[in-house]
Amino acid sequence: MTRALEIGMIWAEARGGVIGSGGTMPWHVPEDLAHFRSRTQNCPVVMGRKTWDSLPERFRPLPGRTNIVITGDAATSRELEDAGAVPAASLPEAVRLAHTRAGSATEVWIMGGGAIYAEAVNSGIAQLASVTRLDFDSEGDTFAPTLNPDVWELVHSEPDQGWNASSSGVDYRIETYRRR
Repeated sequence: MTRALEIGMIWAEARGGVIGSGGTMPWHVPEDLAHFRSRTQNCPVVMGRKTWDSLPERFRPLPGRTNIVITGDAATSRELEDAGAVPAASLPEAVRLAHTRAGSATEVWIMGGGAIYAEAVNSGIAQLASVTRLDFDSEGDTFAPTLNPDVWELVHSEPDQGWNASSSGVDYRIETYRRR
């Protein structure tokens, strides 16, 4: 019997739900990167192939985590394996693979992109969302899924009110949501 793992999603978003532009994050908030690293360390991470491609090559695979990458292309699957990632053909398969490679981890983190997040929300796969809200407007072409308040409950915000100031000048707050 496979033990239960909590499936979470983690992202940063500017006002309007922007999470990406042209395959990159259109901001640099070191505190959010530290939060991401701390939250996902020693846990399997699941991402789409475009998200994998957006990672700087020196960080692929992300260290200290099993990197599971969703792709439907057999040649890309072989390239991913050669690069140290675990290919999966779908989000459900990626979650199954994460269960088999979780070790002592209690969470699996979905880390993008937009279509993968939307599938995780709409299919009910994810039970948790860690969202870094950035207090600024940004142009973008990739958006976070909407967390319907009838389905998702805000359970924690840091800070409780207002914003933290990042070293890069972008105000932010980290919110945690749970599926009801």
